Amino acid sequence: MSKPPEPRRPGAVPIGRAKGQRRAKSAGPQGKTLFEVSAGGVIYRPIPGGIEVCLISTKGGTRWQLPKGKRENGETLEETAAREVLEETGLTGRVGERLSKIDLWFTWNDGDGAVRHHKLVYFYLLEYEHGSTADHDDEVEDARWFDAAEAMERLTFPNERKVVARALEALRDGRDGRVQQRSS
Repeated sequence: MSKPPEPRRPGAVPIGRAKGQRRAKSAGPQGKTLFEVSAGGVIYRPIPGGIEVCLISTKGGTRWQLPKGKRENGETLEETAAREVLEETGLTGRVGERLSKIDLWFTWNDGDGAVRHHKLVYFYLLEYEHGSTADHDDEVEDARWFDAAEAMERLTFPNERKVVARALEALRDGRDGRVQQRSS
């Protein structure tokens, strides 16, 4: 089965489909495949001697992960990342560079049988501006700041550890998440 086309620029979608809309594809004998686009982020803040990263907890506290969620109609990927980070952590951050794209395939039982999902998740670096983790929404059980090393240990998914590692590398290299203005 061929892969759905990847957006060419933030917010771009294939013609004939609204931004964020799922596209059902025929998957032959296996049934249908839904294509989804999501975005999220690594929100960070400097502390004496290092960096803290905010993670969210789900599944009864058994999973620690990065905030992320589905793109809504009309949103750019950057807007989705900022909205999802705010909703799931209670924190507002300035969106900076894109860190990574994770390509996920999974099967979910929707009541009518198993449905394959193909999901692209774009992660951005966000510099903390304000807010409180106490203000996270009901989709998550907890949102908490961790120093960078502990955040790396707590993350449940290896692909999200790679995203945080890339964020920390960007910060070490002086790329603090601010999008640089091009001079003409």
